[in-house]
Amino acid sequence: MAEPSLVAAGEEPEERAIEAALRPKNLDDFVGQHRVRKQLSLVLKASRMRGRSADHVLFSGPPGLGKTTLAMIVAAEMNAPLRISSGPAIQHAGDLAAILSSLSEGEVLFLDEIHRMSRPAEEMLYMAMEDFRVDIVVGKGAGATAIPLELPPFTLVGATTRAGLLPGPLRDRFGFTGHLEFYSVPELELVLRRSAGLLDLKVNSAGFSEIAGRSRGTPRIANRLLRRVRDWALVHGVEQIDARSASAALDMYEVDKKGLDRLDRSVLEALITKFGGGPVGLSTLAIAVGEETETVETVAEPFLVREGLLGRTPRGRIAMAPAWTHLGYAIPAGVFGQEQLDLFDRVTGAEVTGDWAPESQ
Repeated sequence: MAEPSLVAAGEEPEERAIEAALRPKNLDDFVGQHRVRKQLSLVLKASRMRGRSADHVLFSGPPGLGKTTLAMIVAAEMNAPLRISSGPAIQHAGDLAAILSSLSEGEVLFLDEIHRMSRPAEEMLYMAMEDFRVDIVVGKGAGATAIPLELPPFTLVGATTRAGLLPGPLRDRFGFTGHLEFYSVPELELVLRRSAGLLDLKVNSAGFSEIAGRSRGTPRIANRLLRRVRDWALVHGVEQIDARSASAALDMYEVDKKGLDRLDRSVLEALITKFGGGPVGLSTLAIAVGEETETVETVAEPFLVREGLLGRTPRGRIAMAPAWTHLGYAIPAGVFGQEQLDLFDRVTGAEVTGDWAPESQ
């Protein structure tokens, strides 16, 4: 299997430590997301003035935009301890009961990927969030009894990349919901300026702009690319990073001007050179690039679709006209962008995501 891409790479312990050091510690230091930041600031300030725990908070949006950072900021702003867990780690109601029963008054419980929590745990969470109480079932069958357990007031902060998978009763119990948007290039430049100061890096405005433009609108990726540029500058003896040195470093790491990495380009290259621009099914495309279907669908495809480089049709994936020009190929007649295609199944009205024929989806 091909090596992981830089923009989606897992982080080593040292990388995670650096990433944690770069996280803003309060709302004033947090860059971007002005609407969410302003609303959250009001919610937290009102809670402090009332002398009560803050309402439960839900953050949604793509990975790397600051959901975990904001959860930590909620705890810091409320001067409360923070407990961190995740949806996949809570597979039984007992797992959640153990966490809830050990919370102290005012504590902030952060559940990452909350949509992946098991259904029994979700149902227990309803009562815990609303009434600060859980029922512990002792025994089985006809002899089972429910023992009510009172909980101290706490604040639940949930984070999800797929808010649509959360059941309605759970979403309704959050007092504040903030959806995080992708960052603009100027906002990413501000993120990079702050990070460069913490890393003691000398970068000029053109260097910041070059890195920000290749960061896919995501602060986590921007900080990761900044650290790779830092390594390149150290090895090559560059004291101040400018646009030329940043470009050379990122070219070496195969991150191009649009932010496409090796996997992204492999997907587009396969679509164009092996399948004439498509349409081709997802599993066939994944085999062609030597990756798992899930990797292509969750790592490469969202960004390519958002940038207008890849399309999804009833018969499979197609390379859009900008993809041909970006990779340096002449656009043949009939490519989407020159004539209108129906992107949705005429029968069901739903987008089709599988292989060659609609009936095999």
